[in-house]
Formats: sequence, C-alpha cells, structure tokens
Amino acid sequence: MGLIITGLSGSGKSTALHALEDVGCFCTDNLPLPLLSDWAVNVAEQGRKMAVCVDVRSASPQALNEALISLHAQKSAWQMLFLEADEAVLQRRFSTVRRRHPYAPKKDLLQAINAEKTALMALRDSADLVLNTSAMNPYELADRVEAFWRQQQHSKNGSPRLTVSLISFSYRYGIPMDADMVVDARFLPNPHYQAGMPVLNGRDQPVIEFLERHAEVGEAERRLCDWLEFIWPQMQNERKQYFTLAIGCSGGRHRSVYLTERLADFMRRHMDVEPLIRHRELAL
Repeated sequence: MGLIITGLSGSGKSTALHALEDVGCFCTDNLPLPLLSDWAVNVAEQGRKMAVCVDVRSASPQALNEALISLHAQKSAWQMLFLEADEAVLQRRFSTVRRRHPYAPKKDLLQAINAEKTALMALRDSADLVLNTSAMNPYELADRVEAFWRQQQHSKNGSPRLTVSLISFSYRYGIPMDADMVVDARFLPNPHYQAGMPVLNGRDQPVIEFLERHAEVGEAERRLCDWLEFIWPQMQNERKQYFTLAIGCSGGRHRSVYLTERLADFMRRHMDVEPLIRHRELAL
C-alpha cells in the first residue's frame, strides 16, 4: 500500500513525509512523474510500505492531476493526503524561510498561492483526507499524518477506518479549523474564578472536584456520551475516515480540557476507541 502526499507549497508536505519515514515507510520527495510507476513497482517488490510526495515541482498541474487521480483510482493500493493552509499563513511561511514559490517569479506571492490553489482543486476533491495545517506546529502535523497512516493500515486488516480526534480550545483564539463538530462548554461553571485554580487545568484534581460538584457538568457529560454512542455507527456507515470533535471554553484550560478527557475515557471504555487528544491551549 502507498500514500500519496500532495497539496499546496508551504503547507508542510516535507514534514508529513518525514513523519512517515519515522514509522518505517520508504519515502521519496519530488519524484518526477515518469518515474512514479516504476518506483512504486520496485518498492512494492521489496515488500515495503511506501509514501511519495508529488506536487507542482514535479510536473504541470494538468499532468499532475491526471497522473495522481489515475494512480489514486487504484483504491486497494493508494491513499491520498492533501495538505493546505490559509493564504495569510502561507505568505508568512514563505516570507519567514525566504523560499521562492514554484509559481514565482511570474506572479507575486499572493497571486502564486491562489493560482496553485486553483490548479490543484481537482486533486483536493479527490483526496482521502484534506488537512489544513494553518494552526498546527510540526509536531502536531506529524501526529495527524501518523494517525492517518495507522488508520489506513488498520483498514487494510479489516479494522474500523474511522479515527477520532478530540481537541480542547479557547474561543479567544478561534475555533480549530479541522473541527468537524464543535461543542461550546462556556455554559458550565468556570473554575477560573476559584482561588488557586487559574494556574491549573482540567486534568488537575482540584479542578475535577470543583466541576464534579455541579450537577449540570455531569448531565452535560452524559448527554455528550449518549450522542457519541448514537453517531458512531452512523459515521462508520458513511465510511468517514477522520472525525474531529472540538470542545471550547473561555480560556481553553479548564472546562474544555475536563470534558475532552472525560469523553476520551468514555470512548475507550464503552466504544473500544482510542481517540487522539490535543489540548491546544496547553500546547500539548
């Protein structure tokens, strides 16, 4: 089985490829399209898992679209991961590292970013997973890519395809861009105003005890667990591959962290699911 990594320049494709190399994939970056077929056959004959990064450096957008969509059509053999980021983020990344965009110098940077985005729209629509990396650091991106890879391996062995991510966040810094569904926990009692608790978070015992003293917290947790149990088989029937639930509160440290940990524990015990957990504002 192989994984095609493609997407917008500056979106983190090299980071993704390095993450796969760390889990044992044979990885190649910027492979010329005419060599792709022979390369895949050769690596497969060695019995190795493979990942290849192919983008507008390798061919014209039309040739790239045609070649990768055709290769990806071999569903039993290939999956496609498409990486992107917001325009402002891509501009900042190119300015920071002072790299030349593949569409330059014929266009200024913003025009180049938009031109590439338009040219690769068909690939994006064909991808098995689209990741917006705007709010991810390299470690978070590597974790997401590795999770996607593990998910595909489990799928090949007949295990469930769906991978669940639970994210706690602060509304102050915006809703996570990769969230499929969002729960607002700001209606619950806020531990932040209790003595000694602002420096703690929702995994610390004093915060847990404070929240568990309020009946509405337990009721919210029960209703969310019931909802997860209800939608889980429905999502599997839809053949979804990745589901991200984001839980937000004012500071992203107490209520959202507590609920995220509680839902994760419920999914492990009652749904036989090991969710990926990210507490965004705790930098974990």
